[in-house]
Parts: sequence; C-alpha cells; structure tokens
Amino acid sequence: METYVEVFLDYLRVEKGLSTNSILAYSRDLRKYVDYLKTNKITDFKNITRKDVTNFLFSLREKCAPISICRVVSTLKNFHKFLLREKIVLTDPADLLITPKVDKKIPDFLNFSEVMSVLRAPDAKKSQGIRDRAILEILYATGLRVSELVSLRFSDIDMDVGFMKCKGKGSKERIVPVGQAARQYLDKYLNFARPKLLGSKLSAHLFLAQGGRNLTRQSIWKMIKSNVAKCGIKKTVSPHTLRHSFATHLLEHGADLRSVQEMLGHASITTTQIYTHINQKRLKDIHNKFHPRAK
Repeated sequence: METYVEVFLDYLRVEKGLSTNSILAYSRDLRKYVDYLKTNKITDFKNITRKDVTNFLFSLREKCAPISICRVVSTLKNFHKFLLREKIVLTDPADLLITPKVDKKIPDFLNFSEVMSVLRAPDAKKSQGIRDRAILEILYATGLRVSELVSLRFSDIDMDVGFMKCKGKGSKERIVPVGQAARQYLDKYLNFARPKLLGSKLSAHLFLAQGGRNLTRQSIWKMIKSNVAKCGIKKTVSPHTLRHSFATHLLEHGADLRSVQEMLGHASITTTQIYTHINQKRLKDIHNKFHPRAK
C-alpha cells in the first residue's frame, strides 16, 4: 500500500504541481490511514469498503480538530479517485463522503497603529534590524505568505516599476505591487545591510541571514515574535497576521474583493470573502458603540 501512496504523492508533485507543504500534509494523512488499515488487518486497497473509510474518520474525532478532519476527507477522496482512475481498484469507497462544514474562523489582524509599532520595532542601527524592517514592510505591503517571502530571489524584484514576482501555492506565479514606503526600506536593505550579511559569499536569495545563509520560515516567525514583544502588543502575531492585516486594511479603505484575491494569490474568491466578515464585525462594533439605541 505504501507504494501506491508514493505513486499518488509523485502525481501530486509532478502533474498537479503542489507545494512541498501540501505534499507533506497529504503524506501525513495517508500515513495515518494506512496505519489504521493495517491495524485492522487490511493490506490491500482493493478490499476497502465504505464502512472502513467511515470507521477511520470516526477514529479521528477525539484526536483531530474538525478542520483537520475536513482536510483528511479531502485527502481520501482525491486518493481513492486517483486509484480508480489508474485502474488500481475497481470501486471508490470514498465517493459518497461529504466534507463536513466547519465555521470559518475570522483571522486575527492588527489595526494600523499596531502595524506601525511593529514596523518601527527593529533596531535600524544594525544590519539585521535594517533587514527585519524591510521584511516587515514587504509582508505588510504585499500580503506575501512567509513561504513566499523566504523563497524570493534578487531577480524577482523590480524597484523602478514597483512590482515583485513570487511563487505561491501550487507553484503559481503572480505579480504583486510594492508601495513606495516598502521600497524605501528595501532599498536601504539592499544597499547597506545585505552586502554586510552576505560577506564574501554569493546568493541569489533576496533576504539573508548572517554569513549569506538563507532565512527559514521559523527564523521569520521568531523575528516577528521578538519585535511584537517590544511593542507590548498582547495579541498572538505571526507572519500570517500581517497578511491578514494587509487584506483587511485594503478592504477597509475601499479595495474590491477581486483585486485583493489576486494580490493574495487565492485560487477561489470564497477564500478571500472571509475578510468581509471582519468588516461586518467592525461595522457592528461601531454601530453598537455609537448608535444611541443600539443597546
């Protein structure tokens, strides 16, 4: 069974062009599935019934959050559909599975004054501080995912035109505008901090650690956490919080949903629509606070 799982993962990697993180998520789900099947003495995908699939999902109820179970359902549906299409099996025991509905959590975001506090937190007298300010400015100016940011290359930016090229989920390429303020700090990083961090080495990557090493997602997380602590902000802030703040502030100032979708790199506008709930909640809060008969 492990062989067919690897064939499926190769299919997702090569033909579907899914990202490394997506492949890892599929792999984790299918590893749990195969372990469950073996525990129940099922060693061939041809022998799996709908009841086996359902029992596996029931076994996850106490171990996994509802949103994780939704992802597992999607994994199983795609996997068994693949096995059927490749004629590895004759039936699809997951064809009638229904993905349970999960209430979408409204993402956390920072208000504008909080964002400005975080942007100003790095020590501009140090090379790392100049780099960190540039990173924070770019995250807020573009709404990039942290995985997209650490993958940026020097050749991906056009400082004159004010655009940046990045690869999102599924290796889909998109162009995002970079505002004047972010370009100002990026220019300072490129001219002063990056050469010092690079030293005698060569690197095509845009943002670097000391000695010319590539930055990791974890290092970006730690940097943001450290700078948020300096500001005294009690909210849990991650790189994605700046992405949420980017989208929320655009919509608050009149941007249309379709443009925000394109800048965020969402495949479906339904994903972007979660930010409209933020605005609705904000309007309700304002109404409750200021309308004389709201309470």
